[in-house]
Amino acid sequence: QVQLEDSGGGLVHSGGSLRLSCTGSGFNMDIYQFGWFRQAPGKEREGVACISGTDGRTYYADSMKGRFTISRDNAKNTIYLQMDSLKPEDTGVYYCAAEWTPTGFRPCVRGHFGSWGQGTQVTVSS
Repeated sequence: QVQLEDSGGGLVHSGGSLRLSCTGSGFNMDIYQFGWFRQAPGKEREGVACISGTDGRTYYADSMKGRFTISRDNAKNTIYLQMDSLKPEDTGVYYCAAEWTPTGFRPCVRGHFGSWGQGTQVTVSS
């Protein structure tokens, strides 16, 4: 059974940094694509960044390019999201997600992922 536990959220001032972590258990992470998604109050859950399990390919939403970095450490069964130059509009609940993807790279869209962490709150004050 795929289980994901995400952590690392908190309160930070505008311009600050946070690193989110997502630890998986119960499955072979090597053939799973992972993603970080964000849900702001009253808004849909949107893709922030995704990373392939097979070739390290990454995707970033336009507003995150140059500020966020997704990475993975399969030996530690952990995915990271380094968030720098945070803005108030980055506030929301961040969720880690995973989906079995032995080949290719699926769109970084909510409907393509079936396993989810419980979410971690990120609040950026102005």
